[in-house]
Amino acid sequence: MRPSDYFKKIFRTVRDWPKPGVNFRDITTLFHDPVAFSRAIDVFAEEGDKRPFDIVAAVDARGFTIGGALAYRLRKPFVLVRKKGKLPFKTISESYQLEYGTAAVEIHVDACKPGDRVLIVDDLIATGGTLLAAAKLFQQLGGEVVGVAALIDLVELGGSKKLRAAGLDVFTLCEFTESE
Repeated sequence: MRPSDYFKKIFRTVRDWPKPGVNFRDITTLFHDPVAFSRAIDVFAEEGDKRPFDIVAAVDARGFTIGGALAYRLRKPFVLVRKKGKLPFKTISESYQLEYGTAAVEIHVDACKPGDRVLIVDDLIATGGTLLAAAKLFQQLGGEVVGVAALIDLVELGGSKKLRAAGLDVFTLCEFTESE
């Protein structure tokens, strides 16, 4: 069985949540299965070997579980990309568009040094706005974003296409269409 088929069977789809017409891709089923979760981290680690990096960064909040496990597995520093106002030290911030408004993420000013190679991890790629904003933050500090990785790509929302158009390498365990 291909890894993408394996992982697609692990994730749960909750139809019409949080509102009618939305197919919510629930990743908590992965965390409840230690073998599958370990396999996911192993796949991310193997993929990481193809693009050497110095730092694992993860996006608030579901990305923290994946990023923390990956950083531990690879013995790499771990950086949190948080929603605005959640970090205690001096930060830099980047805004991005949402369907109805804007949001912002931030990192500490010492999250990376110039030349550090950063892999950014999140639970899924939807429109790509959060990951693009996170990449811009590390680039502002002189870091090189070597790629973004996620469990799921919601292909029809176009985020992975935007990320690639911005010059970012994209890796996901699997992808879903709205009809799945």
